[in-house]
Amino acid sequence: MKNDKGLILCYNKLGLMERRRKERGKAMEIKRIDAYDDPRFSPVVLAQHGAFLAEGLPFAVEILSAGEAVISGQPAAYYPPVIEEFRFYAEHISRIYDKNGRIVAQFPPVELFDVEIEAIQPSQFYADADKVAQVSTFIHKPEDVVIPLMEYEGRYLSLDGHTRLYAANQKGFRKVKGFLSSAGDYIFAFAREAQARGVYTPKDLRLLSHPDYCVLWHQFCDDFFGRG
Repeated sequence: MKNDKGLILCYNKLGLMERRRKERGKAMEIKRIDAYDDPRFSPVVLAQHGAFLAEGLPFAVEILSAGEAVISGQPAAYYPPVIEEFRFYAEHISRIYDKNGRIVAQFPPVELFDVEIEAIQPSQFYADADKVAQVSTFIHKPEDVVIPLMEYEGRYLSLDGHTRLYAANQKGFRKVKGFLSSAGDYIFAFAREAQARGVYTPKDLRLLSHPDYCVLWHQFCDDFFGRG
């Protein structure tokens, strides 16, 4: 990767993330852990990508259901910015508890609906084999897969969650849960590029090894956003 900007943009919400970080200020540094073997966190939290470091201190957010999660770590004063960072990736989670069962954050619930996997146009071309293996450990039923979507050409366009979609298709699920969200106009260019590569449904995603995924997907992002 030449820079981080292309990769963050490929997570589909660069402007929103940058604005939130500016509003939070530079005093709080939060890093999301993408590794799967960090001894500070449980395998479940790592598989769900709910592990964070806030000022170097570990915080875990474990998803309990389609709308609930539990947060742990100290000090509790860091919960709000950690939760904000977590919900950047999981905006459908509207109620978060501490380990004692107390509600520490609550947001307007997101309306979920059933959607046929075949009705979803990916905005991605690849699936990372390592990530598919990890998410498969906590995907047991269609309701475990919740995807942000936009309406698109009489179907739906997936904004994120392509690994989960690939795993759901592998498990033979016909439907998953979705909710309506938004993204920048570039997402439509991603969809057109996916179609040009023969990717019209999640089953068309090309499974790659983790190293190959990092090279090909990150290179596409750098090239795409470097055109301007």
